[in-house]
Order: sequence, then structure tokens, then C-alpha cells
Amino acid sequence: MSATHTPLNQRSLSLDHQDLIDLISNQQHILIIQDLDGVCMKLVKDPLTRIIDKNYLEATKLFAGHFFVLTNGEHIGKRGVNAIIERTFNNINLVQNKGLYLPGLAGGGVQWQDCHGNISHLGVSEEELTFLQQVPQKIEKALIEFFKQNNCGLEESKIQQGIQLTVLDNKVSPTVNLNIFHEYLQHQEDSYCKLQQAMKILMDDLQEQAKHQGLDNSFFVHYAPNLGKDVQGREIMQIAEGEDSGTTDFQFMLRGAIKEVGVLVILNHYFFNKIGKYPLGKNFNVRQSPRDHQKILKLVKDNFDPMQMPTIIGVGDTVTSKAKEINGKLTFQRGGSDRGFLQLIQEIGKEFKSGNITVYIDSSSGEVKNRKPLKIEKFINPKNKDSPEELLVIRSLGDYRDKDDPLTLNVVFPEGYKQYIEFFKKSAVARHKKNYTN
Repeated sequence: MSATHTPLNQRSLSLDHQDLIDLISNQQHILIIQDLDGVCMKLVKDPLTRIIDKNYLEATKLFAGHFFVLTNGEHIGKRGVNAIIERTFNNINLVQNKGLYLPGLAGGGVQWQDCHGNISHLGVSEEELTFLQQVPQKIEKALIEFFKQNNCGLEESKIQQGIQLTVLDNKVSPTVNLNIFHEYLQHQEDSYCKLQQAMKILMDDLQEQAKHQGLDNSFFVHYAPNLGKDVQGREIMQIAEGEDSGTTDFQFMLRGAIKEVGVLVILNHYFFNKIGKYPLGKNFNVRQSPRDHQKILKLVKDNFDPMQMPTIIGVGDTVTSKAKEINGKLTFQRGGSDRGFLQLIQEIGKEFKSGNITVYIDSSSGEVKNRKPLKIEKFINPKNKDSPEELLVIRSLGDYRDKDDPLTLNVVFPEGYKQYIEFFKKSAVARHKKNYTN
């Protein structure tokens, strides 16, 4: 039953974290690409209450050049991750000088940052930034109107407080986060579902407004979590059902800002640091990339040297699969904001034979109730009852009937972000002892 001799990239739902530590510490050329919320921080209803482990931040420095974040959130602004880091150390100058900001991509792939907090918005025009600046006020106005038209039995002070927590005024990804209203309306499922639909209509209206201002191809809407994409390539909103809050985040984002393309930007920077050359050009950004999955993979194959390709470790927490019956036939809607980039990393690993690993963090114990937990059971080898008990994952996060999901999750952390952080710190120390020079 043991998978000891099976390479990690060929396993599914493995709990062997020590094997992953060994790989990270023994493999010189690795690249960790990691999501943030639910991975190294607890999922919370109010982003302003997020905290981050100081020792985790210091451990990222030991991976210098081999660790980058990839998030749909943002680095900057009052709800950005940088503000959390600055509060953690209570010393902005220290964070800047020691380079304790998290390097990598935010806003789905358009907001680049180095470890000293230097920001650039890759491929974004001033006209687009101006339009985005107006979106939070329009979201607030739409929410006020919704509660005027719909008597949800909430006190005015509670509505105002909810709106304040719901409107995220991010610079390049203004967002509606309905977590707090799901809590307020948890016994009024119809009202909450109406609110979801109202926010979807608002997002559609915003795209129409952009079109009339000559920004027809500038924006798209990211739903988190979602049920994959429709035939037009638009993400499918997940309606709330029971305790499952469905889609809670409605993010108005710059077109091209999808995580799988962000992998290319990070790879481009990694190769420059390694060989002194940008395979895709110095100014390559997500907005120049194809969006079709196979074309993205071809771009990697055509431009990156297989001999220099690192082992990529992708880490995320949002992957969905839901069954849907159409004309008596069972189909599966596969989505989640981390699915695309994890699957691309998996496919790059197969193409380049680089042993890439996909890692899943179970964030179901957070405050946001829209994901299933992994199910773990103890197992005793019937052939050797004196052998120690093993823990096995007997239920993954998607629909149990979805046997053909193309994404394999190699390693899982069922105890969530705290378990992952401890693993990350051990990996950083073990790797640092090897004293790799690049």
C-alpha cells in the first residue's frame, strides 16, 4: 500500500510531506508558485482581519529566486497582502529593506512585485486604470439599490456595515465579496441567491459600460468559486445551496489576467534570473499571451529550453467539480480559481519530463463555507497487521463520480494552512542547508 518508491508527480492525494521536503531540499532547480488566501493564510469573511505568520515570511527569503506568489487578490491597497505584512512586522522600513514582501503576481497576473515592494502593472493602460477606479463606487451604489428593493429584514446599520465589508476597492481587480452577507442571510437562501444574481447583472452591465468607452476587450469577470466555463469561455457562477455559499467573489478583472498565463510570466522571470535571458522577451505580460490552454502550452514548448526547465511545484486551495445531469447524461462542471494554473503546471511537467508537483491545501475549515473537506481514514495493512497505521485520503474535494478529471493533485494538506506553513518552514531550512548558489 505504501507509495514510497513511486515518484511524487505520479501519486494522487499523497500525505507524504517528508518526501516533498526531500525533493525541495535535494533538487537544486525548483520553482514554487503559490496561491495566498487559504494556503498560507486562513480564509476569512473580512479581508481586513487576515493575518500572516512572521516566520513563514522570513522562510520565503530562503527560497530567493525560487518562490513566487500567484493570486487573484492584490499586493497593494488597504486590503492588499502588503498591508498585512507591514502590520505583522510593525515596521515598513524593515520590510522594505529586508525584502520581506511576497514576490510574484497579483490581480490574476497584471500586478508584478519584487520582494522589496516595487510594483509594476504589466500591459495595463491609463484608460483601463481610470475605468477600474470608478468600479467600487458603482458596486456600492448597486448594493444600496438592491437592499432598497428587497426587504431582507436587515437593520440599516447592518446593511451599511455589510456593504463596507463587501466592496473591495482593489486597484486592478475591484471585487464584490459576499461572505458577510451570506452570514447575514444564511436563513434566507432566496434573498442571498437574488443578491448573487444582482451582482452578476452588475458585472455584465460594467462590461457593457466599458464597451461604450472603447474598452470592449479590456475586462472579464472572475467568479470564485466557479463551475468552469461556458461555450463562450465565460466563467459560470455557482448558485448557493444549503450551507454552501456558492460564488462569493465577483472580481472585475483585466482581460488576460488569468493565473495559468501568470505561470508564463513567472517562468520568464525565473529563466532570466537563471540564464540572463527572457525567453518570452523582457516586456512579456499576460495580456500578450493566448488564452487557449493548448496554445499557452505550445508557447512554453516553443520558447523554453528543456535542459533549463525547473521542477515546478504549484500550490493552491480552490478546485471544484460538480455533477450536472443533462438529458439523462451526467456531465461535470470543473472550475476553481487554482485549477487552471495547477493543470498547466502538471502539463508542463509531462511535456518537459521535469517532475512537476501539484499541491492542494484543504481550506474548508476557514470562515468561508464553500468548499468540501478532504476525507481521511486510518488504514491497517491486512497482510501485515503489525505494521503502523497509515492515513489515507478516501474522498477528494470534487464530485466522487468525476473519475476523468484531468487534474491530479499529487500532495494534499488536509489540516489546512497551518500544516502547510510548518511544512514550508521545514522545507526552507532543509534547502538552505544545501547552500545552493542559484
